[in-house]
Amino acid sequence: MFETVLYISALLTSSLLFGGMLFFSASFAAFLLKSLPPAEARALIRKAFPSFYLFVMITSLIAALLALESSLFSASILVLIALSTIPTRQILMPAINAATDTKLKQRFLVLHGLSVVITLAHIIAVGFVIIDLAG
Repeated sequence: MFETVLYISALLTSSLLFGGMLFFSASFAAFLLKSLPPAEARALIRKAFPSFYLFVMITSLIAALLALESSLFSASILVLIALSTIPTRQILMPAINAATDTKLKQRFLVLHGLSVVITLAHIIAVGFVIIDLAG
């Protein structure tokens, strides 16, 4: 019974992570950029991204703990997501902001592109976790 609860909780938490990352990256940020003047949109996105990355770290760690009993593979992927989000939040995000502030457009494009690739890789990885747990 307890194993079933852990399994279902791992699947639901991983699904929350998948949906949250997909919604934030594909919908929320794009919506802000289209709906607000550029300066206001950038300011709001700068405030939102640290919380987004914190959500990814905490949710992936909780999902990893819940998945440990069901799938060491899935738990490992979820831990890797949490760990790789730390430098993304603490190093890459401030570098993106600094490139924007100093008007280094090429540097911004490279760093932002890297953050997009990381986020897409995380979303795809969680998709594999969900498939693994559901299988």
